[in-house]
Amino acid sequence: MLAPLTFLWNATRGNRLTFWRSPYVRWRVETYSGIPAESLTATKIIQFAWNERWDLLRYLLWTDTVQREARRRP
Repeated sequence: MLAPLTFLWNATRGNRLTFWRSPYVRWRVETYSGIPAESLTATKIIQFAWNERWDLLRYLLWTDTVQREARRRP
């Protein structure tokens, strides 16, 4: 369960307290939802995260699986 938090910590590097300003987060929201990154505000990103919370959680758990698999391979 720590791996998803580690991913979020790394994904928001430089903008941890203002994650909606993170270029990576804005890009991910834009590519997933189709909302232009220039029009994203804190409110829109929080609404998006709340509406898609189960899919986002599934994505974070998937990143944990991928990281564990990558560590297993020599």
